[in-house]
Amino acid sequence: MQATERGVIVDTGNVVLEGDLVVPDDARGIVLFAHGSGSSRHSSRNRFVAEVLQSANLATLLFDLLTADEESVDLQTAHLRFDIDLLAGRLIGAMNWLDSEKETHGLPVGLFGASTGGGAALMAAARHPEKVGAVVSRGGRPDLAASDLPHVKAPTLLVVGERDEPVIQLNQLAKSRMTAPVELVIVPGARHLFMEPGTLEEVARLARDWFRTYLTRSC
Repeated sequence: MQATERGVIVDTGNVVLEGDLVVPDDARGIVLFAHGSGSSRHSSRNRFVAEVLQSANLATLLFDLLTADEESVDLQTAHLRFDIDLLAGRLIGAMNWLDSEKETHGLPVGLFGASTGGGAALMAAARHPEKVGAVVSRGGRPDLAASDLPHVKAPTLLVVGERDEPVIQLNQLAKSRMTAPVELVIVPGARHLFMEPGTLEEVARLARDWFRTYLTRSC
């Protein structure tokens, strides 16, 4: 039976953010989602991936990276969604919160980042390697992690659509700068948002298998 989703308030240390948490009874790890630019925890694509992970006995946390006031400002300026330092800091704060909660304390943590969230996930993984067991980036901008990339220790899967040529190049560049185990998978026929039939299902399968292999192998 699939666990019930419940709303949570994530205290990151500096701000409190709204999230949705699902923890199966036999959870073998937890995946924290970092959504892309202009998105939120309600992203239908991330929620689809989260459901696939939950069916594989992985807990999930989707949460808003910005407060409501910040989102209002960002809708006008679009600058906060590219503040990777800020977003990575929010992810680190959320990881600390997970470790302080009885329900999720001690679970191995993975990060799933989409678009700019991919860069934030890798920056967070680089700055706190002891907290992150695996990373998956969907149509991500790992290049935004810049000088942090060589310091990522977690096994990383970069998934990009075949028809998302500029992002393919950015992922290839980022991969060349990383020292952690890293794979780049190009999904045939997919554009940036993976809306083509079967492409998001392939992303979810790849993510499930990656986290199964690297996030829960010691459980």
